[in-house]
Order: sequence, then C-alpha cells, then structure tokens
Amino acid sequence: MSQDDVPESLRTAADSDRPRGILTPSDRDFLLGRKTDYTEHSKKQKRNRIRRRVRNAVLDFSILFEYLEDRDRNTVFDPDDEDREALTQGITDVLAFLHLGTMGYYTPFKDMLSEGVGKAEQRLAGSNYRMVNVEFNVDPVGKIDVDEVVEKLENDEFAQLTDEELRAFVRLLTMSEEFSSSETREAIKDRVDEFSHEVEESAEARDRTVEELTK
Repeated sequence: MSQDDVPESLRTAADSDRPRGILTPSDRDFLLGRKTDYTEHSKKQKRNRIRRRVRNAVLDFSILFEYLEDRDRNTVFDPDDEDREALTQGITDVLAFLHLGTMGYYTPFKDMLSEGVGKAEQRLAGSNYRMVNVEFNVDPVGKIDVDEVVEKLENDEFAQLTDEELRAFVRLLTMSEEFSSSETREAIKDRVDEFSHEVEESAEARDRTVEELTK
C-alpha cells in the first residue's frame, strides 16, 4: 500500500517519516501492507511482537496517569493546527479500539469508562470526595419513517425530530445517488450567513421581550 492508497483520515498516522510510537515504522509498514517479503514464520513473530507491545502500552498508561506531569500531558494534547485533526482521529480510534477489544472482557467497557472518568474528576478536584455519574449507552438506530421525517422538515417541525431520525436520515441522504457532497457544501455555505442573521435576530427579539416582561 502506497501513501496515496491510504485513506485521507490516516495520512498523518501512516506517514513513513513519523517517529516511533507504540508501533515502530517497520510495524506500520507490516500492518499497512507496504512490506510483503515476510515468511509465514516472520509474520507470526511480527504479530507476536506487536501484540506484546500494545498490551505493555496499555499497562504504561497507569504510570502515565499517575506520574506524567500535567504540563507534559497538556503538551501532548495541544497539537499544532495541521496535526489537530489527525490527533482527534487518533483519540477517537483509541476509544474504538478499546471498545472493540474489550468485547467479552470480564469487566464491561462501560464500567471501566465510568471508573476512568471518575478518577480523572477526582484528580481535577484534588479530592476522593468528588463523585460523578457517567452514563454510557449504545442504542442502535432503528428503522425510521422517511415520509414522516420529510413531513416534519417540510412543516419546519425541527424540534419534533429525534436524534435517531436525524442520524438515520443524514446517512440515508448521503447514500442516495442524487447526493453530491460538493453541491451540498456550497448550498449550505450560501445559506450560513442568512441562518446566522436569523439566529441573531431571534436572540435579540427574545432579549427585548424578556426586558419588557421584567420591567
């Protein structure tokens, strides 16, 4: 796989010149299929080394959480503008990897997520008395009534649309042969200023009404 064959979202991560992280440059080339002259035995050894390195990297996070200085952690999550999108994608994929990897694990992912967020909140508060409720649910998006959604849109009943309907409708829209991302982008951009103006006017009207009611 050449650099041009890598999805846009992985371009930075798959950069051949990127320094070593959990994976060595050789590991990346192996997983991306850039280097194929491996024997079956060497492939097995390579996979074994990657598995050990990933597991030990997970263990390292216990040390990073407890002992890495705040300024160092903050620097990690303060990338340059050109690296921000790739880092965000990496964080998202870390969560996806952990969620997928802990399927069937003896401790549910949601319990570990809740405990982890709780530990972070206690660190922020500097007190074990800081306790929070962390909700994590995976609710699949089911079938929607397209005619009903379109009717709500035509009647400007946007408040009646559920998150499930919105997500499903947008996905179905992008799957349509008539959908064009470039045309849609331009059409929306043309209406952004008008939308912003209407939002500002509604906010000002609301403030005037509240002022009159509270005189």
